Amino acid sequence: MTPSLGRKRRAVAVVAGAACTALGLAACGGGSPTGGGSGSAGSHQFTVWDPYPQFDATSDWAKLVQKCGTDAGATVKRTAFDTTDITNKALLAGQQGNSPDVFVVDNPVVSTLAEAGLLTTTEETETDTSSIMPNLLAAGTQGGKTYGLPIGANTLALYYNKKVLAAAGLDIASVRDWASLTAALAKVKAAGKKGITFSAIGTEEGSFQFLPWFWGSGAELTELDSPQAISAVSLWTDWLKKGYAPNSVINNTQTTSWQEFATGDYAFAENGTWQLGKVKKSGLDWGVIPIPARNGGPAPAPTGGEFVTIPVQKDTGRYPNSVKIMSCLTSADNTLTTNTTLSYIAATTAVQHKQVAANTDLKVWVDAVKAAKGRTSDDLGTKYPKISEPLWGAFQAALSGSKSPQEALTAAQRAAAAATK
Repeated sequence: MTPSLGRKRRAVAVVAGAACTALGLAACGGGSPTGGGSGSAGSHQFTVWDPYPQFDATSDWAKLVQKCGTDAGATVKRTAFDTTDITNKALLAGQQGNSPDVFVVDNPVVSTLAEAGLLTTTEETETDTSSIMPNLLAAGTQGGKTYGLPIGANTLALYYNKKVLAAAGLDIASVRDWASLTAALAKVKAAGKKGITFSAIGTEEGSFQFLPWFWGSGAELTELDSPQAISAVSLWTDWLKKGYAPNSVINNTQTTSWQEFATGDYAFAENGTWQLGKVKKSGLDWGVIPIPARNGGPAPAPTGGEFVTIPVQKDTGRYPNSVKIMSCLTSADNTLTTNTTLSYIAATTAVQHKQVAANTDLKVWVDAVKAAKGRTSDDLGTKYPKISEPLWGAFQAALSGSKSPQEALTAAQRAAAAATK
């Protein structure tokens, strides 16, 4: 099958401008991005865009991209953009009819590009998605249609310092839910140590860190002022009031929060798989547990990670080779190496088993990914950024003491409802 190009192209110009505003991207201006996928069906040069400028031509990732091109009977021109720039470039390229053949993009952006009519669906390209974990695939699904395949995922969990817990007489097995976690923080403080650090900054990074507590309360993003949501904001504000978490969380990024944990003074830190390399070199005696839901069990944490997608092309004869490249980049054999390079958990259970067999430290992260959820899931799509901003404004207001949790979330729900009409 081939996409309905006329309908999709007409949608691009209107949606692209709105999408740039919603995602807080740089202004959408003119100019011709490099590396577009124009060319005849007989052309054997295919373009791949990805958000990994840290990987040069000698890296495992770059070598895999070239190998996948060769296996597909094509040569590949790879262009890497900073993740804050790549979406804007993609919108402009689509508007100009000069999209790459294969586009690797952060999963929350998939819905933006899909709504702009820039991406083919897996149905149109006859791509098999049956082995992908449904909760990870959902991050690239909108209106019942799936756009691309996830490479893998990262997410959040709680790192803990065994030495600090031992000094407080705590067994990590006792931490099962919000009540037991809060009781543990009280014991840590009483023992003269520091409790928990996280990022509550007023950006998407803060929302990313808040969502496990928000979803773990049973709250939904369509109702920011629910009693469950209020309990999640109250949890954070109570921790600050009681001195279980530092006031610095209001301005902490995930990096600065990690730096606090790395001092060795804190019992817990909320952070992601991307810190595994650092913690192993830190000298800390550490462990990891899933973030607990309010009433126990792992909370749904948001998924990070990229999707490999196939943009709409004027020349639909290019799709079979593009599908081969996409399938190669996300194949079981290749993602075992790729996810090690990117510090991701694989999107299929078969590869996850291999990851844990090779590195038992990943077992907790596999469990966390199984419980995880895409930020644009529940068919929120491009509504998500319009909800996330009022949400981070709400917990910032509550943490600073300028509003109560209920007042802050009531205002947030009003703003989100107006923005998503």
